Amino acid sequence: MALRLGVIGMSKGNGHPYSWSAIFNGYDEESMKGCGFPAISNYLAQQKWPQAKIRGACVTHIWTQSLKLSEHIATAALIRHVVSRPEEMIGAVDAVLLARDDAERHLEFATPFISAGLPIYIDKPVALSLTDFDYLFGLEKYPGQIFTCSALRYSRELKLSSADRLQVGELREIHAVTPKSWEKYAIHIIEPVLAMLPCQDKIVCLEQGAALDKGGELSVVWQSGVVTRFCATGELALAPIAIRIIGDTGYKDLLFTDSFSAFKAALQDFIDGVELKLVNSSPDFNRKVVYLIEKGLRKLA
Repeated sequence: MALRLGVIGMSKGNGHPYSWSAIFNGYDEESMKGCGFPAISNYLAQQKWPQAKIRGACVTHIWTQSLKLSEHIATAALIRHVVSRPEEMIGAVDAVLLARDDAERHLEFATPFISAGLPIYIDKPVALSLTDFDYLFGLEKYPGQIFTCSALRYSRELKLSSADRLQVGELREIHAVTPKSWEKYAIHIIEPVLAMLPCQDKIVCLEQGAALDKGGELSVVWQSGVVTRFCATGELALAPIAIRIIGDTGYKDLLFTDSFSAFKAALQDFIDGVELKLVNSSPDFNRKVVYLIEKGLRKLA
């Protein structure tokens, strides 16, 4: 029997309630064109349906802050039930997708479902401080109840192959850049880069870079000797998410291009963890990510 999922959305500029739900359910082409995110309807149209759907789960319920918006998402992503309060999903779904990227409201929305023992996927970033992270994960009823990530952790384009590692040799520096704000987008480059480092690598020192309008820069020296530099360009012209890996014998440029496959892989990992009762989103890894996000945030005077 397919897992029943509830979706909670939506935050400004974030189309995940549309895209995530469609990856499970399929979608209505004409309605999806009106979602306000042309990239979503474009990459959905490039897939073969229903073959592209995730098997073993479907989105059955949705809540957003607007009934009209909820109904449009439900029509576009073939969701049967629109609820007037998020808590109405408890008892009707097997797991929850918190598809909002406003980290300051994650605790508010997640707490009722964590208390009810439901597995929950919390959109990135799960928190903007270690204090908030530790409090949220301290609410877990069992290991692995909370799943969180940037889907770019799963991006095939942002992984180093064995051939790539031979080409670049021993890692020396990794430079990663993303458009938009540090607060919401730095995680997209931090997670893939951390996945390239030894899992037990420790931070030796770090330093904020020059001030950017709503962006940020952070340089980190690791115990392994690798230096990583993260940059979110803020309000500057949009540029692709890109990572340059520099080794002692060469370099490799990685460019993110395939949103659909990354989202699907992340969602599938969540579902696998629910079904098999696995911890597929390591709290230790996620805590290190939040630590770097917090260190890169500009403090208001």
